[in-house]
Amino acid sequence: MPIGAAAVYVPAGLSPSKYASVDYERFYKLKANDPVRPIFAPSGWQTRWPGDRTKQVGSMPVPDDLMIPDARQGFTPNECSAFLMPNGRTVLQLEPTCRLERAGPIVGYPREPVDLYGDGRLGSHWGSGLSTLGGSIRLGELIGKSPIHHAIKINIWELNCYYSPSAKGFRWPADRNDNGAEKAYRGKNPSLQMGSLLALKPELTLAKLGIKTRIGEQLFRALQDYGAYISDASGWDDYDLCVEKGVVEEVKQQEGLDMSGSSGPYFDDLMKIIAALSIIDNNGPKSVGGGGKPRRPLAPPL
Repeated sequence: MPIGAAAVYVPAGLSPSKYASVDYERFYKLKANDPVRPIFAPSGWQTRWPGDRTKQVGSMPVPDDLMIPDARQGFTPNECSAFLMPNGRTVLQLEPTCRLERAGPIVGYPREPVDLYGDGRLGSHWGSGLSTLGGSIRLGELIGKSPIHHAIKINIWELNCYYSPSAKGFRWPADRNDNGAEKAYRGKNPSLQMGSLLALKPELTLAKLGIKTRIGEQLFRALQDYGAYISDASGWDDYDLCVEKGVVEEVKQQEGLDMSGSSGPYFDDLMKIIAALSIIDNNGPKSVGGGGKPRRPLAPPL
């Protein structure tokens, strides 16, 4: 859904961070002859494999050669994944996903299956409960000539998120907060919570913000027309865009830009955009994007 003309913009008050990176998301289309394997709960957050073999949390088809690396010291990615089942409709989403053994089980906490033709709202971003599949920046979208035609997702430092006994640190479309949110969320802006829809005001321009890179232009337009949902915690002073595995490599190859780091043209553009973001405060199930005439035509039926 695009941002609507009736959207109410409230300043987000986000500051530039020390670092910027990405949250990789993995997508797989499964076949009818893929063998069914057990899903085990992860061994832990720092080391996911081999999983708790006494705690089977489901089963699913898994190609024998599908491999996903474990976390390592100083690198604990969310490793959210979405699997389209052979029926072409059912989507199963896991986090954190790991598989080091060919033809073995798979590790991760599964979300209850959703319908590809459903509302696209919920999934395995466990900080918010939001979708892995929905909102991911896909291959070709940042380097393509066409604008991105959907809302995107961003992870922010949880210290910026607001928590109160009544708000609980999340708002629609999120359905939860992080574990320990009552202590970890220290933000002062009641509108800034897990699930908040961030966007750039209509009067902003590329020139006003001083955006210089092609990738910055693509993000600017997506955030002005569709916005970005807060989907998870980054864990430190860092902003993470949620992207399909492979996006970083193609941006580096075509544009020569690094999407992870603490300096550089892309980093500078992203921080200018972050500082200018507002919250669509009237985003809700009956007024997605704030309601009113949408800024862009609706997508065709799936």
